[in-house]
Amino acid sequence: MKNKFLVLCAFVLACSFTMLKTKPTIYIIGDSTVRNGSGAGSDGLWGWGSFMNQQFDTVKVNVENHAIGGRSSRTFLTEGRWDKIMAKLKKGDYVIMQFGHNDGGAINDTSRARGSIKGIGNESEEIDNLLTKKHEIVHSYGWYMRKYVQETQEKGATPIVCSLVPRNVWKNGKVERAGQSYGLWAKQIAEENKAYFIDLNEVVASKYEELGKEQVDKFFPKDHTHPNYEGSKLTAQIVSEQIQQLKKCKLKKLLK
Repeated sequence: MKNKFLVLCAFVLACSFTMLKTKPTIYIIGDSTVRNGSGAGSDGLWGWGSFMNQQFDTVKVNVENHAIGGRSSRTFLTEGRWDKIMAKLKKGDYVIMQFGHNDGGAINDTSRARGSIKGIGNESEEIDNLLTKKHEIVHSYGWYMRKYVQETQEKGATPIVCSLVPRNVWKNGKVERAGQSYGLWAKQIAEENKAYFIDLNEVVASKYEELGKEQVDKFFPKDHTHPNYEGSKLTAQIVSEQIQQLKKCKLKKLLK
């Protein structure tokens, strides 16, 4: 009887270990609109990625928000942050990515040096980085996004490309979109690589217009880019709703 009990315990432990080992992980990468500061709401500001663990059944899936403020599609790579994710990424995982807000900055300066070349082409610029003091070949926004998507796919994981969330900037009663720049380029990279795409720029802008400028202004107490708790949580809910609408995307089964 005792031996049977021990065998049963060993079986249960083995099953638990297998479930733990194969549990998929959702990696989220991006800038401060995805995770502001440490992700703990410093200065009352948040990013939508900080609320994504509330959207998923975390018994079935891990959610890791690796987004960090001030980064572009370029500097998230050059700082080695992507390499750390690649070292852990496995078949069945997911990578949700959103960049663009910081890619329009200077390509080479002494303060941030984070800009990428506009577009999705293969052109490049060779520089001696004034900030990092390193020699660097700078590529286009699309080149970096393509790298994230393709390397995710090569690992047997699923990339989900998001266009950048809109800023709280209005003109003639409408929220300004990035549908002809970073929003478009994100979509093109997703389509080119048969990856899932969520047009956050358009969907969130439309939601803002539905709510009205007076209400949306309350989401942005500091500036026109970084939302507060309510604004970021709203965007997280929108991301969840958009995932639910993705055709043949298994991630939707892991939503609450």
